Amino acid sequence: MIVERKIKIVTEQHNINKPAVNEGFPMKEWTVEVYVLDQDGKEKAARCFTKVVYHLHPSFDNPVQTFTEPPFKCTNEGWGEFEMSIDVFTTEKGGKQTIMHDLNFGAPQYETIHTIQFKNPSQALQQLLRETGPLPSDEERKMKKADPVKKKKTAVDVEKLAAALVEQGEEELLKCIQIIHDGKDETTYVNQNLDAGEFSVDMYTLPESVQKALWDLMVKNGSIV
Repeated sequence: MIVERKIKIVTEQHNINKPAVNEGFPMKEWTVEVYVLDQDGKEKAARCFTKVVYHLHPSFDNPVQTFTEPPFKCTNEGWGEFEMSIDVFTTEKGGKQTIMHDLNFGAPQYETIHTIQFKNPSQALQQLLRETGPLPSDEERKMKKADPVKKKKTAVDVEKLAAALVEQGEEELLKCIQIIHDGKDETTYVNQNLDAGEFSVDMYTLPESVQKALWDLMVKNGSIV
């Protein structure tokens, strides 16, 4: 699954009363902040990121600056314009993405918008991404859950089966996942993130033969009596 979000970089700058380092170039204080836009285009706290790292011009005493709380506000003083790179991090494996940002003094305040992708986000990151809009799988899952064919009475107690599955140890869970993989069809809703070690399935979208196979396994190992 790939989730796209629009990231807004907001820059503000103004003159400050300090001696100019270079004649004709007044000293400035500038601030850069990072936001996520929701589906209505409104700014939201970028809680999907765990930290943001700004790489400033090497002439700064502290050219690499890290912030861990939204809006990841980076404030500095200087006289020159330059292009910086901004690294945004999630908790995912390989979860760093880089945004290039042009720091300039053409206006007191300006915004730039960048689109970034989150590939196969973990369940935890999916929840954070839902704060700014639905995920590609949400509508599909909603439609499948509303399917009257899948909601018909089944041969097993699906909720009891689901409760038993979450109590299984690693070895039994692997057996269950194999049964699901072998028997699922095109209507089965499965979400798997191998890097995060996560696997979820909508039990009601499983073919009855798979439900029955899982039920028999739970009865055989004593999880369902």
